[in-house]
Order: sequence, then structure tokens, then C-alpha cells
Amino acid sequence: MTTQYDQTSTQGEDNPSSWGPPDHTATSATGTATAVQEPVVAEPDGSAVPDPGPRAGEPKQPFGRRLWRGRPEDPSWARPAFLALLVATAVLYLYNLSASGYANSFYSAAAQAGSKSWKALFFGSLDSSNAITVDKPSAFLWPMDLAVKVFGLSSWSILVPEVLMGVGTVAVLYAAVRRRFSPAAGLIAGAVLALTPVAALMFRFNNPDAMLALLMTTACYLVIRAIEDGRTKWLLWAGAAIGFAFLAKTLQAFLVLPPLAIVYAVCAPVSVKKRFAQLGAATVAMVVAGGWWVAIVELWPASSRPYIGGSQNNSFLELTFGYNGFGRLSGDETGSVGGGGGAGGTGQWGATGWNRMFNSEIGSQISWLLPTAFILLVAGLVATRKFRRTSATRGSFLVFGGSLLMTTIVFSFMAGIFHQYYTIALAPYLAAVVGMGAAALWERREQMWASITLAGAVVAAAVWSYVLLNRTPDYLPWLKWFVLVGGLAGALGLIFVAKLGRQLALAAAALSFVAAIAGPTAYTLSTVNSAHTGSIPTAGPAGASTMGMGGGGPGGGNRGGGGGFGGGTGTGNAPGGTGQMPGGGTGTGGTGGFPGGGTGGFGQQQGGGTGNSQGGTGRMPGGGTTTGEGGFGGGGGGVGGLLNGATVTAAQKAALQKNAGDYKWAAAVVGAQNAASYQLATEDAVMAIGGFNGTDPSPTLAQFKKYVADGEIHYFISSGSTGGAASSSSSGTSSKITSWVEANFKKVTVGSATFYDLTQPTSSS
Repeated sequence: MTTQYDQTSTQGEDNPSSWGPPDHTATSATGTATAVQEPVVAEPDGSAVPDPGPRAGEPKQPFGRRLWRGRPEDPSWARPAFLALLVATAVLYLYNLSASGYANSFYSAAAQAGSKSWKALFFGSLDSSNAITVDKPSAFLWPMDLAVKVFGLSSWSILVPEVLMGVGTVAVLYAAVRRRFSPAAGLIAGAVLALTPVAALMFRFNNPDAMLALLMTTACYLVIRAIEDGRTKWLLWAGAAIGFAFLAKTLQAFLVLPPLAIVYAVCAPVSVKKRFAQLGAATVAMVVAGGWWVAIVELWPASSRPYIGGSQNNSFLELTFGYNGFGRLSGDETGSVGGGGGAGGTGQWGATGWNRMFNSEIGSQISWLLPTAFILLVAGLVATRKFRRTSATRGSFLVFGGSLLMTTIVFSFMAGIFHQYYTIALAPYLAAVVGMGAAALWERREQMWASITLAGAVVAAAVWSYVLLNRTPDYLPWLKWFVLVGGLAGALGLIFVAKLGRQLALAAAALSFVAAIAGPTAYTLSTVNSAHTGSIPTAGPAGASTMGMGGGGPGGGNRGGGGGFGGGTGTGNAPGGTGQMPGGGTGTGGTGGFPGGGTGGFGQQQGGGTGNSQGGTGRMPGGGTTTGEGGFGGGGGGVGGLLNGATVTAAQKAALQKNAGDYKWAAAVVGAQNAASYQLATEDAVMAIGGFNGTDPSPTLAQFKKYVADGEIHYFISSGSTGGAASSSSSGTSSKITSWVEANFKKVTVGSATFYDLTQPTSSS
């Protein structure tokens, strides 16, 4: 039987030694495709033969040498360069890590709770007494829970696991790209991922997105392995990876299912019947990997487990398909702070439409190389158009390119809650396409169409980087000119690269790469050099992203000042005001309907100024007049209780810790971020009434009264509101509890907060 590389086209366009390892398929004399189970190596004539491995009696190389040297067929520089990439990524992401403190205190409090209670760890409870869970499944919390349990509560024990997942994602991406192309392609892909601003943000932040990105990248890698040889085990592991990713961020994990399933169904080197049987088995693996936890939570008696945060009827399935599921697409999210606009419209979570990933709200986070990636994806598919159906080289373009397109389309048109940092999901796919496409065109650089296309991709990167950098004209004003001029010069060299000598050709390629990556690198360095806290972090320097919450941003669609929350003035669906995010000053507003029904404003997210929120009863806590430190609208009320927690003074900490062991909860407060702040300061359980938004009907007034009667809660801490968020929900639980406490218990001012001692009823009660 004669074996051939499946990449070899009828016109001999593909050179196996250039494209990397051969596809693990062979063709018999009758033309039947069969899987080559053994490793294969390239022969000079282009045939593929089984790799005999070490000769008989030949000693196996020591582990240290194999680790440093890598694959025998790789150039000697490949493995050291790969290890250097991982070390550089780790150093970059660890730099200044503790500046962000507990980052998102909502999830940090859950990690603290999980370190003290196995039950809280399993369910993802916000507090160790298990009143309510976070609004996600708990798997993404487990590395943090265990780190806090082992090393104690600190910024590093919370955030280092995220950094390690970032380094792991770079490693998996390198492995996926290097398999079908070359070590250089893998290094390009890994570097692009590591230097994407939103990746540098979220691999140093404790939201679910770091684990999601790692598992989605792993799933793509495993599908490519399955396409290579048709083995069922790779597809089963891919299904398991996606299933576990569901336990990190629910239905977002399924965005890549259509492209991955279609690519395998078309490209796998096995019979049609076996392909669909394998896909069915992978689906079972996915359901088992993600469903075991869901089944336990749903079957566990509700009376002995925490309330499912984010749901309106204490059901994880309702949370999955409602608030965290289809509601994100339609904008109809019960219990949310409000929906978005329709396609092409402008809503609370920013404008939707085909250009969403490029606008001033999102562009600086992810889109630097997005035009380049689209160009290289098309070029890669053209270059592989005559490869046989089972080509894993073309399959790699389809796997990563399909995932990129699918996720981009969904993000661009989803009308519900959408934050800039969600775009980290695009980063691995984008980086892979850039690495693969650049390598494919470079190997074909003697063909004019390939060199011109490669030059065009560089020009697209340079021009778009210039546009993005020009949106922050005071930030490194010289950089946009370097990027533009350097990119154009490098592209010119690439057009004529076939006529240049080796040194000049490499110089043109190096200049092109530096110019393409300089903009995102600068924003990444700015990101790691800054602190990021709260619920809606953004990458890059101040003013790089201007997403508001209402209209087209603060001020009813008119962006003013520095943009962001409190960054405009005007009349609309959201308050205007002065200041910007991060680091703005005092937020004051024009007339707006969010939050409250009267005058309102957002203060700063980060910084030491004072925020305020004034208005009537609205969808979010903040129905009264509140002033506090930090956060949006202060630490206690308004939007501050939603997006960033309270500033806890020494006096407040001492009051909560006094006799805390005598109570199940040291305190209760409306809103999870406020509860998280007090819990992290004291390391004692604090009940979050109404969950994250204050809109969850938990606990009910009757349940809360029983907790108080049984002496299980010491204090109720006023959020400066009467539960405005919950008052617009079906239950009004938070509002009812607040009113009952205010009418029946003595209050005392502790620092800037009002505490109600639930062991000291008023005489009238």
C-alpha cells in the first residue's frame, strides 16, 4: 500500500515539509481512506510511513532533554522559544497582580466561602452559611476555592489560578496550531493571544471567562486531533471539555458546537455512519460532563441547599435558559437590570449590529487583528481548497475560523447583558487564525497572490490599529504613526518578498509583525499596569472603552467627557454627568430613568472620589438619596451596590466581628457586591438579600423573620435604599425586608453606614 499526505493537491501546491506534520490519513490502492494509527514521518519523496521510534536497545532520552529539545523533527530553537513564550506570559500576567485586590469581590467572596465550607464550594454559595449562590455554576470557582483553602485569603490566592489558566491557554493554542503548521505559526498564535488586551485583563481577573477560554481552546485542539485520525477518544474528550465549560459559564460554552460538529461531520476520515455515531457519543460525554452537577443541584431538596442566585424560582435550569441563556440573546432577562436594543439598535448594553466588535465600546478590547484574521481565514481556505476532504490542515482553519465567526456573530447581535470583557472568548480563535494564515501565506510567498494577500493583511492591521489608537489621542501619540508607517513599509517588503534575499525577507516579516502587534501590546501593558476591580472591568488606558448603560452611553446617547459611566451630560435613558471610568470624580447627572425615576448619576468605578445616586424608586437599589465612597453611586446604595461593593471601615469591621461566632450570618445586606465587601473584610458569613441585583426573591420576608427570631443574623446593613431593585420585580422581597427592619429595629451609625441590630427591637415592635 502506498501512502500519501492528504494535503497534496492535484497540482502539487502543498509542500509537506513546509506545512508541518502530515495528516494522519492514508489512501490505499483502491482509493479507500483509512486512518494511520501509528505516528508518521516525512520521507523525501513526500510519502508517509510509520515512525519506527527509537531503535532497539537505544536508550530513551532523559525527560529534561526531551522537555528542552521537544520533537526531533522540530528545529532546535522551537522548544526553547515555546518555553520562553510561556515564561514571558506568566511574568507579564503576574506583574502588578495584587494591585487589583480581590478584583470582582462577588466571586472572591464565593471563593472565601468555599474555602470554609465544602457545601458552599460545591454549590458556589456566596457565603459559607449557604444563603444564596452566585449567578453561575460553580466549576470556575473551584480552583480559587482550593487555593484560598490552602494558602489563605489573599489577592494572589484568588488571581494566580486565573493566570495559570491563561498560560495554559497559550500552551494549548500553540500545540493546536503547531501540529498542522509549524512551530513559528504556533509561536505567532500564542504571542497574539497573550498580547490581546482583553486576554491580559481576564487572565488576571476572577470572572468565569478564564476557565471558559481554556476549555474552549482545548475543545478545538481535541477536535483537530479527531479529524487527523478519526479516533473516537479525541471527540469524547472534546465533548467533555465543552460540558465542563458549561459548568463555568453555562450556554456560552455551546456557541462553538455548530462549527465543531459540522467540521467533524464533513472532514473526519471515517465512514459517514461512524462519524455520526462518534458525534452522538461526544454529545453524551458533553451531557455527562456538564449534567452531573446540574442533576445533583436540581434533585437536591431546596430546603437544604442555598437558593440559586439569579433565578426567580430557585431553579438552575431556569437560570440557565432564562437570565443566563436565551434572555442574553433577546434582552428579555427576568431579574436583570434591564435589556438591550434590537439588531442595529442602541440599548442599555451598547449598540448591536455587524460593527459592534469594532465600535468605541468594544474595539480596543479585541478587534486589533480582527480584520487581519478575516483576511487570513479566507486566504487559508483558498490555499487549501484543493486538499482532500479529510485534510486536518484545512480542518484547522475551519475549526478555529468557524468558532471565530460563530462567536463574533452572536456577540454582535445579542440584545441582552453584554460586557466588553466577554470578547476574551474570541481571542484564542482569532490568534489561531492569524498564526495559521500567516504561516500558510509565508510558505507560498513566491506566489504573487499569496504575498499580496499577506501584505494586505498587514496593512489592515496597521490601519485599524491607527484608528483604535487615534481614539485615545493623548495616549502615546507617536505610536499610531509608528504602527501605520511601519506596517506600510513591512507590507511593501512582503509584496516583493520573493525577490528579496533571506535577510531582507525576514526583516520585512519582522517589521510587519511588530507593527501589527504594537498597538495591542501597548494596551496590554497599560492593562497589567492598572488595577481592575468591580463587575465590569475594561482593558487599556483610561478612555479606551466608552460603553455606557442606557442610550448610547451616559447622557442618553450623547457621549461627553471621558465616556463611560458618568461620562456625559444630557437627557436620556441613563443619567449623564461628569467623570469617567475608571478614575472619574464625582458623578452628577441630568434627568434619566436609570436608576430611579428622578435625577441620578454615576460616580467613579475606581478612584477615591465620591459617587451619588439620587432618584425615585427604580429598577435597581437606589430609591433614595445615597452617598458613599467608591463604586457607582457610592459603596452602599444605587448602582454601587451592584457593580462594586462598599468600603468597609475599621469600625464597621470591628462591629461585625464582635460575637460573630454566635450567629449564622454576621449581617445581611441588599445586593451581593455589598455583602461580598463586608464578608471579605471580616471573613464571616454575610447574607446577600436578593442576590446580585437585589431582585431575587430570596429570602422571603417570612424566612427572614424566622432567621431573626431564631437569632441567626446579627445586623442588617442599610444600602441607603428601600430595595428599589426589587420593588419592580414580582416579589419586592428586598424592599419588604428593608421596610420591616427599619420599622422594628434600632439603628446605629457605624462609620458612614447605618446598621440595624436585629437583636435589639424597638419598643414599638
